[in-house]
Amino acid sequence: MKVKVSRKAHFNAAHRLYRKDWSFEKNDKIFGKCNNPNFHGHNYELVVSVTGEIDQETGFVIDVKILKDLIKTEVEDAFDHKNLNVEVPEFKNLNPTAENIAVVIWNKLRPHIDNANELEVMLYETPRNFVTFSG
Repeated sequence: MKVKVSRKAHFNAAHRLYRKDWSFEKNDKIFGKCNNPNFHGHNYELVVSVTGEIDQETGFVIDVKILKDLIKTEVEDAFDHKNLNVEVPEFKNLNPTAENIAVVIWNKLRPHIDNANELEVMLYETPRNFVTFSG
């Protein structure tokens, strides 16, 4: 019997969507106001879910306290109140779209989650725009 355990978190971050190898005009056409050279910010909402078998000894799929601490150290401490393009090494050469941010978060968390368990990252950039990545 598999059960999904989820933890919500949030962080605030700035970013700019653009490609260095494109002209400003092409970036502007593709990314619009998200191409602002002075950046713009979001209040990101994050839902991290771990799915797996219930441990018969503990009754947990994963201890939520462990998941909470993992999200804090791997995501919140790394991204909160940061300019993703400038201050987060993973985005030095990667456009910080919601899709790419979700994949980066998943890659940061995956090594810390038991391989027998599935990991899913759901990232809300706005209350209506969100992406989900499961590996």
